[in-house]
Amino acid sequence: MVDVSQHDLVPDHSVVDEDDLEAVLDEYDIKRTDLPKIKRADPALPDDAEEGDVIRIVRDSRTTDEAIVYRLVVE
Repeated sequence: MVDVSQHDLVPDHSVVDEDDLEAVLDEYDIKRTDLPKIKRADPALPDDAEEGDVIRIVRDSRTTDEAIVYRLVVE
């Protein structure tokens, strides 16, 4: 079986710790539930991701070198 999370075209997904998350939420003046959602069944998620965690996704970008987005894990 293929591990999708290790594929070259899948951007880096990592769980955000609570301290970093508070800084991000304060910067954008939003609540955790305002973030876009990602399903727990998504094969690109790290194995330790649980429902309610926030995931940082780092993608390559032509204009800014890398683009960072955040997603809330839902069931």
